[in-house]
Amino acid sequence: MRFLLIFGVAIGGLLSARAQQPGYQLRPYDYTIEKNISVPNGAVVSAHPLASQAGVLILQQGGNAVDAAIATQLALAVVYPGAGNIGGGGFLVAHLKNGKNIAIDYRETAPAKASRDMYLDSAGNPITHLSLDGHLAAGVPGTIAGLYASHKYGKLPFSKLIDPAIQLAEKGYVITAQEAKNLNDTRAEFLKLNTAPTAFVKDVPWKAGDTLLQPELAHTLRLVREKGMAGFYEGETANKIVAEMQRGHGIMTLADLKNYKAKERTALSFQYKGKTIVTMPLPSSGGICLQQMMMMIEKYPIGKWGFQSPEAMQLMIEVERRAYADRAEFLGDPDFVKVPVAKLIQPDYLKQRMADYQPGKAGNSDQTKAGLIKESEQTTHLSIIDKEGNAVAVTTTLNGHYGSRTVVGKAGFLLNNEMDDFSVKPGVPNMYGLVGTEANAIAPGKRMLSSMTPTIVLQNNTPVYSLGTPGGSTIITSVFQTLLNSLEFGLSPDDAVNKPKFHHQWLPDVVYVETGFNEASIKALEAMGYKVVKRGPIGRTELIRKNLTSKKLDAAADKRGDDSAAGY
Repeated sequence: MRFLLIFGVAIGGLLSARAQQPGYQLRPYDYTIEKNISVPNGAVVSAHPLASQAGVLILQQGGNAVDAAIATQLALAVVYPGAGNIGGGGFLVAHLKNGKNIAIDYRETAPAKASRDMYLDSAGNPITHLSLDGHLAAGVPGTIAGLYASHKYGKLPFSKLIDPAIQLAEKGYVITAQEAKNLNDTRAEFLKLNTAPTAFVKDVPWKAGDTLLQPELAHTLRLVREKGMAGFYEGETANKIVAEMQRGHGIMTLADLKNYKAKERTALSFQYKGKTIVTMPLPSSGGICLQQMMMMIEKYPIGKWGFQSPEAMQLMIEVERRAYADRAEFLGDPDFVKVPVAKLIQPDYLKQRMADYQPGKAGNSDQTKAGLIKESEQTTHLSIIDKEGNAVAVTTTLNGHYGSRTVVGKAGFLLNNEMDDFSVKPGVPNMYGLVGTEANAIAPGKRMLSSMTPTIVLQNNTPVYSLGTPGGSTIITSVFQTLLNSLEFGLSPDDAVNKPKFHHQWLPDVVYVETGFNEASIKALEAMGYKVVKRGPIGRTELIRKNLTSKKLDAAADKRGDDSAAGY
């Protein structure tokens, strides 16, 4: 899919020089969406071709996978405004060539003025739109802090990594049909929820081939390039954020911004049939749930049963049910609540969780409770593996599509609506239907629980997979299925990513399947007693697999969006 130069604007200075490979350069008016590639040196897969290309350019200029991840994220903040961001947050998981695994948490935090019942009316009922729409829905952004926390593992100056994003914002880029539709569909909300004009609204409808210019965002990014983290969390940009809060009756303050810190945490790793799976610890629920599910299925011959066989699907649904029940009851920010992590992943505990599993008969979420005593789907993911043996998986989010749909006036970037990922009221579902308890209740400075599950797989300490996906509550099950599609069922990277997926999250007690799912499998599940509901696309998975025979990197971008792979 190619988008041609329409306005004749020259972008020769997009990077100060071409990449080391002759002829390879970022072309914001003439780019191709590549779904599958096989390359010898380095690969990047993300939600937009220009962001993937920005990452590869950095690899070609001597950067490593961490450098490329920073450049890709910054480019996504420009070319994929629905989820790419500097006004949100995320998680980075990486395996470095020296053998070290790292996990960086730059999840948003609740402002100091936040309170447990801030979204309840006088009768104690949730006012759900307050945690979803506009200024009060925003947590303190973590992305810029996270990028700087990541940068110590890179090689190139931060100024070089941010330059592609600055130029894409200032000079513009050609939008796809999907982005035009998204902007048009959100126009009314942009007009309703903003206090100043934004680049995302114009007098006539957007169409494929239009150029999106974001000069205010370019200025904000320049401040970051010139002043580092202080260019965002202090000074001009911070003042603009607080002024926006005051105009829209939000609660974020200068102190909230200045006090924000990204946190480096111990990566969660576990063994599965001779491979090491490295993923994100709390406040991501994804890593713990993924470990629980993989450990619960490990003794079963799921590979012999076959891809989407009734036997395999039932087992996967039942381990998903049990993991999500534990998620709802116990998981939250470990800096605020004591989470029984060791118990939740203990083999005897997981064996006990599966004691009532009955092949051929549907389980029941009313009977399957948490085993111990008493997220829009518009996130985005990128995967990178470089020629030096570094691998990075990053998932970032604004939560809902375009977050709170509120742009910081004169600063050009969207704010998140991550406050909805807290338990607004224990027992009340969030926008993704996820139920939580006191463990995930709102508190000042607390990080809201997340489903984001950036994951790397190692074999003999060599990265052989980097993967992850957006998808709110479906993130964990999509990563789980993608891993099994490849590790157990032997699917190609393209099929592992793009074959129809299914999802179960304890409550509601429903198996969701994508449109186009195998009808025979659906009928088999229904015969067991499952309620099956068809729905739209699940996730947008990005996967890179290192072929240990050919030594090439096989990268697959999800067909569900404009996602694209790039490499050299």
